[in-house]
Amino acid sequence: MNPSINRGPNRLPSPIPARGLPHRYTLPGIAAALSLLLVVALDGCGSSSGKPMIRTQPADETVAIGQSATFTVVASGSAPLSYQWKKGGSDISGATSSSYATPAAASGDDGTQFSVSVSNSAGAVASSPATLHVTGAAEVLTYHNDNSRSGLNPSETILTTSNVNGAGFGKLGAYSTDGQVNAEPLYLSQVDIPNQGKHNVLYVVSEHDSVYAFDADNGSILWQVSLLGSGESTSDDFGCGQVTPEIGITATPVIDRSRGPHGAIYIVAMSKNSAPQYFQRIHALDVTTGAELFGGPKTIQATFPGTGDGSTNGTVIFDPKQYNDRAGLTMVNGTIYTAWGSHCDFRPYTSWVMGFDANTLAQTSVINLTPNGNDGGMWMAGGAPAADSSGNIFLLNGNGTFDTALNANGFPNQGDCGNCFVKLSTAGGLKLSDYFTMFNTVQESDVDEDLGSGAAMLLPDLTDNGGQAHHLAVGAGKDAHIYVVDRDSMGKFNSSANNIYQDITGALSSGLFSMPAYFNNMVYYGAVGDSIKGFAISNAKLATRATAHTSNTFGYPGTTPSISSNGTNQGIVWAVENSNPAVLHAYDAGNLSHELYNSGQSGTRDNFGPGNKFITPMVVNGKIYVGTGTGVAVFGLLP
Repeated sequence: MNPSINRGPNRLPSPIPARGLPHRYTLPGIAAALSLLLVVALDGCGSSSGKPMIRTQPADETVAIGQSATFTVVASGSAPLSYQWKKGGSDISGATSSSYATPAAASGDDGTQFSVSVSNSAGAVASSPATLHVTGAAEVLTYHNDNSRSGLNPSETILTTSNVNGAGFGKLGAYSTDGQVNAEPLYLSQVDIPNQGKHNVLYVVSEHDSVYAFDADNGSILWQVSLLGSGESTSDDFGCGQVTPEIGITATPVIDRSRGPHGAIYIVAMSKNSAPQYFQRIHALDVTTGAELFGGPKTIQATFPGTGDGSTNGTVIFDPKQYNDRAGLTMVNGTIYTAWGSHCDFRPYTSWVMGFDANTLAQTSVINLTPNGNDGGMWMAGGAPAADSSGNIFLLNGNGTFDTALNANGFPNQGDCGNCFVKLSTAGGLKLSDYFTMFNTVQESDVDEDLGSGAAMLLPDLTDNGGQAHHLAVGAGKDAHIYVVDRDSMGKFNSSANNIYQDITGALSSGLFSMPAYFNNMVYYGAVGDSIKGFAISNAKLATRATAHTSNTFGYPGTTPSISSNGTNQGIVWAVENSNPAVLHAYDAGNLSHELYNSGQSGTRDNFGPGNKFITPMVVNGKIYVGTGTGVAVFGLLP
């Protein structure tokens, strides 16, 4: 007897046990078994009238994004049998055999039900529904994918080194906004939007102080809100070309799906009134509606003990007019952290980092890294401060006061740490717990040759050939050095030599106004006027010369790469060239000299306008989203 006859609604009772075993059958049960056996003998497991019978129901299937699922039914009855598969109750055109293979699954297909109707001249029967489960629905909740700022999406199963090419890949469209998009777009899968159902949602912020929730797959606007207060407008640019012509939302937000009733997106917005009085405010918006959460927004104010720029009677005061929130927001252990730059080094300004409670938006901690001096702003090419699993924050700040006189613990004796690779402890409030700066840091600051043009990235834990574990971070700036620091002992300041884990010189052809990415024991940098270079990691150290590079170079400001892969396979390096028109490039991560695609290779088909200086491409679920001066350009496999 075929054991599959026991599956589905027409199951046989269990076989009669061997003599002597304690099992009883009722007469009706035996009769039913004999009746079904008679049916089998008469028409091959169909009914006695020849009508179809489902012998094996289609089973639930679980696949990763980008994979195909196959549903199968086993039926019997008088020939010929006809099949019609259904998706969510609707017929699927052409799906008329006993098996049905779905197209490549997307995250939105999770939970979809498939069934089949089997028919012949004697009648029809419908199967039970089978459910498609889709795993690996990648989300992008923060700048460069994670708090280490790796730029890596390791769950990309749709885009491969084979199908990303000029013939099958290109621009799919553009989602328009009311202002320039300088922040990296963020992405959530399967968000339940009120009265609209579940959507994959792309969150985009503009310099016109607007927040958009787009359907990531078709570009429709699910909701849009303005963060301008009553009677307010966006800030002017103060005659500074870094962010122009208006300043609204510049920093990449951060999302926490566990906050509030449905999840929250945290945003800092700048505005002014007619006085003019300038404001910096922190907002938390419901990801499903855009409604303000936690009594927000809250106006950002801060003071810190010191006699530096903008101080009064021994207190440095945060003036919202003087500051630019360019660096992305960071979330660590329920606190949102912001780091502040200036407008074109226009003084007075100092070096602020602030923390806000994610549940109340109340300010919980403040530190100023140049409280008795000046400057030290944090731009980091739009990169966000990195954070480790212990809650420590790592960042690079710009040219500013550094106290070369150190206290007994090796820290600047007046608390001024401008032009530093900084480690901040967040336990019990923000505190400078370690740092590194160059032996010639004062001279570098004097000529604006600082670290603050780049951003820090944490490397995964590495083990050297002797079995010793290392916790490392990398950073680079305008002096074109790659600084590799031991996060447990960064090196501090030595006036005669750099006391550091690695100081790699001559590897970058020019200064860095971007940040790196990481994949498969390789660190990728794109400096000004340089190619994208890959530096292999061996014995817990970076190669001192690039082990791979692209054939083309990138003008100012260089490029911040992002990387997609399927685990350790199918690695693709994505980078935007700041030209007019801008160009999106894709390279084989294992062979940077192999360019898979660029948006200029098919004439004007894939043009998306002039470059956007510090935009970072975001890759998720088969699509690449690139901020532009008027919205977001969307790339993917062509239909």
